[in-house]
Amino acid sequence: MTIVYRLKNVVKERLIDGIGFRLIVPDIQISAKENIALIGHSGCGKSTLLDILALISKPDSLDQMSLHPVDGDSHDVAKLWNQDKQSMLSQIRKQHIGYVLQSGGLLPYLTVRENIELPRKLLNLPDDDSIKSISKVLGIDRQLDKLPGLLSAGERQRASFARALSHRPSILIADEPTAALDPITAQKIMAVVMEVIRGLNITLITASHDWAGVYKMELRTLKQESEVLEDGNVYQSRFCD
Repeated sequence: MTIVYRLKNVVKERLIDGIGFRLIVPDIQISAKENIALIGHSGCGKSTLLDILALISKPDSLDQMSLHPVDGDSHDVAKLWNQDKQSMLSQIRKQHIGYVLQSGGLLPYLTVRENIELPRKLLNLPDDDSIKSISKVLGIDRQLDKLPGLLSAGERQRASFARALSHRPSILIADEPTAALDPITAQKIMAVVMEVIRGLNITLITASHDWAGVYKMELRTLKQESEVLEDGNVYQSRFCD
């Protein structure tokens, strides 16, 4: 089994005068085609860890972080961070990672079609039937020429998934993507998304506080453990298998 991510002793801090938050990842491996859920209460560091995995947020210290997309070269991410290779990190992110934000993150001045096309245009990928096919599978093919503001919350989130998947990334990262939806709509959307990513052999990493939903989707969980240190001034959070 190909190891897509390997993180060892990764630390991210948000401290001011010794007061604040510290995220620690002691040792995590994520294999290709795995479906992973980070579970924990709000404010425990789920989004921070997702941003690290998405190569958006630089850890304050790390012993090891590597990324091995199934359809690309292996990358020593720790070395790239240490050498401040921002352009290389950006290129890896654009090519191999799709990211769905809790708010969707669609650009309001672009049509749904233009939003979905954006990752492909940034990579100079040729026009093909990708937009049409992914939109049809996700049930938004009739909404492509509308602006995001004219869509329902569920349709906007489907469009966000379509955009994140349009360039066929190896990894899909989703930050509580259905938190703003009612339970029935959320369940329907995630059922379709799970079907799509399994068909495309994509590794899913999502954050959720909906434990019941995570277990229902049979996702492997990375659980959060927390403690308060240094006279109550530092909230420390760890994610472990």
